[in-house]
Amino acid sequence: MPGKLISGAGTLPLEALQERAERGASAFASIGIGRGDGVALMLRNDFAFFEAGMAAGLLGAYSVPVNWHYTVEEAGYLIEDSGVKAVVAHTDLLPVALKAAPPGVHVFAVDTPPEIAAAYQLSPSDCAVKPGVKVWDAWIESFPRRAPEAIEAPGAIIYTSGTTGRPKGVKRFPPTPAQTLATTKLIGRAFGFDNVLVAGQAERIVTVVTGPMYHSAPNAYGAYAIRAGADVILEPRFDPEELLQLIERHRVTHLHMVPTMFVRLLKLPEDVRRKYDLSSLKFVVHAAAPCPPDIKRGMIEWWGPIVNEYYGATETGAVVYCTADEWLSHPGTVGRAQADVKLAILNDAGQECSTDEPGDVYVRLTTGVDFTYHGDDAKRRKAERDGLISVGDIGYLDKDGFLFLCDRRNHMVISGGVNIYPAEIEAEILKIPGVADCAVFGIPDTEFGESLCAVVQPQPGARVSEADVKGYLRDHLAKYKVPKIVEFQTKLPREDSGKIFKRKLRDPYWENAGRKI
Repeated sequence: MPGKLISGAGTLPLEALQERAERGASAFASIGIGRGDGVALMLRNDFAFFEAGMAAGLLGAYSVPVNWHYTVEEAGYLIEDSGVKAVVAHTDLLPVALKAAPPGVHVFAVDTPPEIAAAYQLSPSDCAVKPGVKVWDAWIESFPRRAPEAIEAPGAIIYTSGTTGRPKGVKRFPPTPAQTLATTKLIGRAFGFDNVLVAGQAERIVTVVTGPMYHSAPNAYGAYAIRAGADVILEPRFDPEELLQLIERHRVTHLHMVPTMFVRLLKLPEDVRRKYDLSSLKFVVHAAAPCPPDIKRGMIEWWGPIVNEYYGATETGAVVYCTADEWLSHPGTVGRAQADVKLAILNDAGQECSTDEPGDVYVRLTTGVDFTYHGDDAKRRKAERDGLISVGDIGYLDKDGFLFLCDRRNHMVISGGVNIYPAEIEAEILKIPGVADCAVFGIPDTEFGESLCAVVQPQPGARVSEADVKGYLRDHLAKYKVPKIVEFQTKLPREDSGKIFKRKLRDPYWENAGRKI
């Protein structure tokens, strides 16, 4: 039974989605878009994101999701660097899209739907169509359906977050049928869709896309849910109680989440948490950032042993996987390598580290499709060693082959020659009563090279002092892991995915340091 897309009061059956994608493919072909070209999607979670992305794929073209938080300069860099021939944007994002698109790049407008306007407090004037811009719905309706060809859709070019410079697009090569099958098996298990996608069983899936689809994980999750024939509910913007309402109302079976969402769910009052019937849930998976053990344990206690986890990256896919039971027997792990995945922990000399010894995490799906960084093959070569790929994570393997992550290499602080992993300190700060979130990073220090700074976001109405933070950490961590400076902000800079923009917190300290980290 084919599924459907649901957003607000709107419903789009998957048969209708396919028809609109085929009309969109004809429309794109009319302006010269074909195999290997690109279409930028400056869209929030909406039907048009799927329509335009699928339309591009039917032509063998790439979709290129654009972070709609971007300024004109940031969006302009991505649009120009990717070489797309068209931009499809929500009407409220047109002021940026029109200025960011180079001459000759077509721009099409999608009416911002009411549920998105409400979620982001947009006025009718914010959502008005600009003169001279073609409207997506009317444009594609004027074209006939295009018969699908035997072309493997190349998928999306996802741009990295750019924490150490300009973002780079992760561009996969067109897959062979065998590579598509291998990737389907890998991601199918991680997402809990394996019975549907691989074995062809008729298991019913109802899910919610909780994160913005310009990020690789929600993007892939939404695409695979559609392939599985699921009912896919699009949440315009994550809200913890709204998610509980959606689970009860639609009898949701599967979810993909990030740890920050868990934190916000667990902070709901107990009576709110117990108000909703969540018994339909069968499979929940999280990824994208480290999950503090207390948070993970709290979610398993609440939702049961259905809270699974995977580790991977845009470049690698979901290469490591962990069930709830495996995590409970190995607290803190992100799992073991999936089938056909090679995993190694290497030191600076390229030698394999011993058990429990931290080093750079290198992985590869040996049967999967390869990738490059769009326009930067040198960076791609730099990421590889002995056929394996590193995306900058540091971790170790225990005696049972379970992977534990320490931190990102570019987050690691070297103070007085000692390696310090901020993620460990952040996990402890989050246990302090009254703390909503935090970020720990390195700042210049004339004596030690770097010292630690913590920026803490208290819960509304809570009082947390520098002495509270330092005192708690002294009782739970070695003295050298206690931040030299503790600051407080009412709101930390972050993306909709929940990831904190550490660079925005850290950069002011390094601007006049006379050196870079």
